[in-house]
Amino acid sequence: MSRVFTRLGKEITMAAKAGGGDPATNSKLRLLIQTARSENMPKENIERAIKRASEKDMSDYKEIVYEGYAPYGIALVIETATDNHQRTVANIRSYFNKCGGSLGTQGMLDFLFERKCSFRIVPKENTNLEDLELELIDYGVDEVFEDEDAIMIFADFQNFGAIQKYLEDASFEIQSFQFERIPNETKEVSEQQREEIDKLIDKLEDDEDVTHVFHNMK
Repeated sequence: MSRVFTRLGKEITMAAKAGGGDPATNSKLRLLIQTARSENMPKENIERAIKRASEKDMSDYKEIVYEGYAPYGIALVIETATDNHQRTVANIRSYFNKCGGSLGTQGMLDFLFERKCSFRIVPKENTNLEDLELELIDYGVDEVFEDEDAIMIFADFQNFGAIQKYLEDASFEIQSFQFERIPNETKEVSEQQREEIDKLIDKLEDDEDVTHVFHNMK
């Protein structure tokens, strides 16, 4: 839970820094706040993350992506938010080295991962899934399906803004959203190999500069 709160706090800060601290005029911030609430993140944590965007020490923060291979050829894409690129890259390189992986160059795994966005929304009364899917096709949506008591929507990353606007204009409650990197193909590994790979992923996810880690392990 603390890892989730840390990641969301940093994302809220970065969104507020980029588009302002008013969720009424900053659509990404608005969604991040809703996502944080769905994860039961305390209100004071959210407010503190927004306030942090206006502090001087946030001016140097940048979002940087690192790519490499874990043991057994498993591809990793690591998203970070950092105010010290040298510290971050040194830490990430050390994790790869200690765990038998190799840090590569930015863009080397673009062929393997597709950038997607997803929304989890609350169905309105009498919502027809087929009708909703037909409506959303015009907005570039790939997939719409039911998931327990919610509706999941997947689309290409660049269609995020248009889909968010449609859902809000249509008065759907957006519980949460995510930006994801979905592998075009996955690799099978044994249980013992998975344990070795997970050690590297855990080290990366525990780093305070890392926000997301994506892989192509089946």
